Amino acid sequence: MIKNITDSIKYIGVDDYDIDLFESQYIVPNGMAYNSYIIEDEQITILDTADARKGEEWWQNLTTALDGREPSYLIVHHAEPDHSSLIAEAMKKYPAMRIVATPKAIQMMPQFFEGIDFASRSIAVKEGDTLTTGKHTLQFLHAPMVHWPEVMVTFDTTDKVLFSADAFGKFGALATDEPWACEARRYYFNICGKYGVQVQTLLKKVAALPVEIICPLHGPVLTENLDYYVGLYDTWSKYEPETEGVFVAYASIHGGTGVAARKLAEMLTAAGASKVAVTDLSRCDLAEAVEDAFRYSHMVLCASSYDAGVFTPMADFLHHLKSKNFQRRKVALLENGSWAPTAGRVMRSMLEEMKAIEIVEPMVTIRSRMKDSDLPAMQQLAEELLK
Repeated sequence: MIKNITDSIKYIGVDDYDIDLFESQYIVPNGMAYNSYIIEDEQITILDTADARKGEEWWQNLTTALDGREPSYLIVHHAEPDHSSLIAEAMKKYPAMRIVATPKAIQMMPQFFEGIDFASRSIAVKEGDTLTTGKHTLQFLHAPMVHWPEVMVTFDTTDKVLFSADAFGKFGALATDEPWACEARRYYFNICGKYGVQVQTLLKKVAALPVEIICPLHGPVLTENLDYYVGLYDTWSKYEPETEGVFVAYASIHGGTGVAARKLAEMLTAAGASKVAVTDLSRCDLAEAVEDAFRYSHMVLCASSYDAGVFTPMADFLHHLKSKNFQRRKVALLENGSWAPTAGRVMRSMLEEMKAIEIVEPMVTIRSRMKDSDLPAMQQLAEELLK
């Protein structure tokens, strides 16, 4: 797919509907886009390649866009293989073309490709460096850990276009017609969520630029209402809740804990919670559960005890939250155990390893199945959580 972004900038990326798991872990029911661009000027510039999975399509787009011309530069914003797999092929096909990247990226690229002399064919750009290709002047801004250490973004000062690397990306192929925020949120918290401080640093740099178009490495080109997208990124990267409400996540072995979790959700709604979302951790897309934990202002964890610990879907969920730097939330706990309840203790200890987590008291303990005698404690927990 080739389309015009501006009079001199073309999209030459590809959609991948054959992929089932992005990064071998994230379910992508609507595929994935590997975005690549070309700036047509006195010196032609390619901005990133694509995943080798779709190499044939990318090469067709590039060859069509070049129409027999030779590129002068290939800008590498991010060395991860879904964007850089075709670098070596491009260097062999265009021997006069030079790589433009951060020093860290130039250092990393030989790890992916053998027998390529990157040092003699690369331009290592520092923070704020510029490259003039004719009518276009490109300014380079480093964005380490958004979400690898070698990342940079490029601002085309001529057309006011920000090539934002993985920032502002989303899951889903471009041909899929779907709202941006849902899959962009799931993408952000699972791909970049750990690095909120670094994203904030990048947003401050972007705020100083007269950006009119954002071209990410995944997802659609953003051309309107940029304040909306930047505003969501600001909220997400500050670890602030986006939605006032309660996320109820449960891990139930034989169904009893699930019954209690759904009853507690009813109590929360009756007590005035503006929104309550309930997820079965044994059956959900874990990446969506991580997304919802960050999205909502409050969370309830309900889990069965298991092997003197906590049922494994809950342990896995909490492990993922910690790895993504989950913080600044109010969390209530409900545990279930038939003879020696241990889930609450383990959930509490895992939450205490995270930043600024307020654990709401009292924790509720049920024995095997929820009974009428458990309802007052559950009601109290719902009310305490919403105070």
